Amino acid sequence: MFTIFRLWLLEKYAKKYDIPIMQKDGIQFLTNFIKDNNIKNILEIGTAIGYSAIKMALVDNDINIISIERDEERYNKAVKNIKKFKLNNRIKLIKDDAFNVELDEKFDLIFIDAAKAQSIKFFNKFSKNLNKSKYIITDNLKFHGLVESNEKFSKNLRQLIKKIKDYIEFLKENKEFETIFYDVGDGISISKKR
Repeated sequence: MFTIFRLWLLEKYAKKYDIPIMQKDGIQFLTNFIKDNNIKNILEIGTAIGYSAIKMALVDNDINIISIERDEERYNKAVKNIKKFKLNNRIKLIKDDAFNVELDEKFDLIFIDAAKAQSIKFFNKFSKNLNKSKYIITDNLKFHGLVESNEKFSKNLRQLIKKIKDYIEFLKENKEFETIFYDVGDGISISKKR
């Protein structure tokens, strides 16, 4: 019960300070996937305040996570949150730009939830760290419904939406991975190495 309350406080904090965390049905989908596919080692790109890392770690006591966050304030908040849940022995945080991070470890799941304009680069950089026949999951492919919208947006927003669309095409055309798209949360893809 105490864990549920702490998670609720995290959700409330994220909403108050406009920190992007996964939507409830999206995080439920992700944690169910982790449980159903016996995922044990996870790389998360984009920690924010640690919400999704905590939710993923709570699925099973054997799950270990490495999570990368470049924003110092969010990183520091994530460190505190993970300690509150007593998960600092299973969630290792790295404060750096993901492009500066080199890892030798192999993972059952790579979860991309960081700068949307960089998704193709994240996918290409870290797919070498994926265990055979395992998964890369990406969140925010709908980007709050804007990807499918016909509205007129600012130049910066148009460029970001184009990069998300480019990433979706990249996934569809990727010969190494088979990708399934799910209309859940803010749009999720699951890519499995062929």
